[in-house]
Amino acid sequence: MSAPERIPPRAVRPEAHPGGVPPAELLARGELTVRGRLRDASNAVLYCTVAEAGEEGGDGGDGVPCVYKPVRGERPLWDFPDGSLARREVAAYEVSEALGWHLVPPTVLRDGPYGEGMCQLWIGPRPDGTREPEEREEPGGDGGPAAAELLALVEEGEPGPGWKPVVPVGVGGDRTALLVHADDPGLRRLAVLDAVINNADRKGGHLLTTPDGKLYGIDHGVTFHTDDKLRTLLWGWAGEPLPEETLEPLRGLSAALADGGPLAARLAELITPAELDALRKRTDALVGTGRHPLPGGGWPAIPWPPV
Repeated sequence: MSAPERIPPRAVRPEAHPGGVPPAELLARGELTVRGRLRDASNAVLYCTVAEAGEEGGDGGDGVPCVYKPVRGERPLWDFPDGSLARREVAAYEVSEALGWHLVPPTVLRDGPYGEGMCQLWIGPRPDGTREPEEREEPGGDGGPAAAELLALVEEGEPGPGWKPVVPVGVGGDRTALLVHADDPGLRRLAVLDAVINNADRKGGHLLTTPDGKLYGIDHGVTFHTDDKLRTLLWGWAGEPLPEETLEPLRGLSAALADGGPLAARLAELITPAELDALRKRTDALVGTGRHPLPGGGWPAIPWPPV
């Protein structure tokens, strides 16, 4: 059995927000300034800062970093309604918060320099300022201790304790390796969240870790479809019983999704009635079976590229 070759996600450090203002509140009503564009994203993703109106911010004079994805910059998709991705990102945050897991950075829907869009707290170091604004890349990792513990490749044998097998992948020429992920409680909660919101694109690059071990998931634009579209790297627990510490929040989410409740009302502003009903059914199915879902078979189970 060979040792796993780690595939580090982006290791990041969350930025502080000034004056004790809750991040979601600052994102929603602060003054938004575009600083650059993340050129590798498939949709328009703008790196911005947000500050209290008339103030310079409290983290070095230019506001708190955030990401702004304007609706007008969304690339049309064949299977999702045009102009709906930003709202789905906000809905994913609302569900994560309702579960009490805080796996999605604070995310709001707001008006910005290019119209309505999603605005999300930036998790990590600011982009390298040596590039022109329109040429910025998404930030790379700094190799923090938690970064090497989520994904790995095993070229011989089976993964050791603490790892879950996912799928064989090509690694050049005729060589293949086994893609594995960590048997980690936070990652397991994220796998459950993805099953709840029907995430069609959980890549390795959508996982962020902080040096103190905090895990975040980002990029939730293709979620909440009424058809089964779950596509993820986190299949290692497929078919296994859900731990009680996961089931109890799911029961609470099921109750919160009832008609007339604040969460249901909020989500009704973000996704369609049919999608909200499908969300309720997926949540109830997870509680009812008490198990992680299996790949559906009618849709590719692994995103491409996976990392």
